[in-house]
Amino acid sequence: MIPTIETDRLILRAPCEGDASAYAAFYADAEASAFYGGPLLEHDAWGMMARDIGHWSLRGYGIWIMERRDTGAVVGGCGLMWPTGWPRPELTWWILPDARRMGFAKEASRGAIAFGYDRLGWDIVQTHMKDDNLAARALTQSLGGTVIAREPFPDGLDRDIFTLPRL
Repeated sequence: MIPTIETDRLILRAPCEGDASAYAAFYADAEASAFYGGPLLEHDAWGMMARDIGHWSLRGYGIWIMERRDTGAVVGGCGLMWPTGWPRPELTWWILPDARRMGFAKEASRGAIAFGYDRLGWDIVQTHMKDDNLAARALTQSLGGTVIAREPFPDGLDRDIFTLPRL
């Protein structure tokens, strides 16, 4: 069972097949999806959605869909992931292009961080990103993230590892 989290402006809910158009829109946008393996064709974006849904069954946590409380519009996804082969779990998020710079990623991240500490009992919630993902780095720092390590990843890149405080 995927829990629902409510924040001031968002409902973080389980992804479902009805969210395929949001995934397709995000992954079709080269700029928005550049740090997430995009752009992708619609069927490949569907595969990313299926991965996000399956992660909940395999790990007991994963990505929620961010839905606006006032309109019901999907604005992106946010949650905790740990793909096989990656050295650490991470907080991650993606935002549809027309919902960027509105604070949704930060608001949803706070809910996901609390879930990691309070519901999963993690001692540390962390994130990492490519060095040139300046927007993600700025968001992480605005959440109080501090660098605790630098590690190699399976894609051949080294990344800073940020710890995120309980908010």
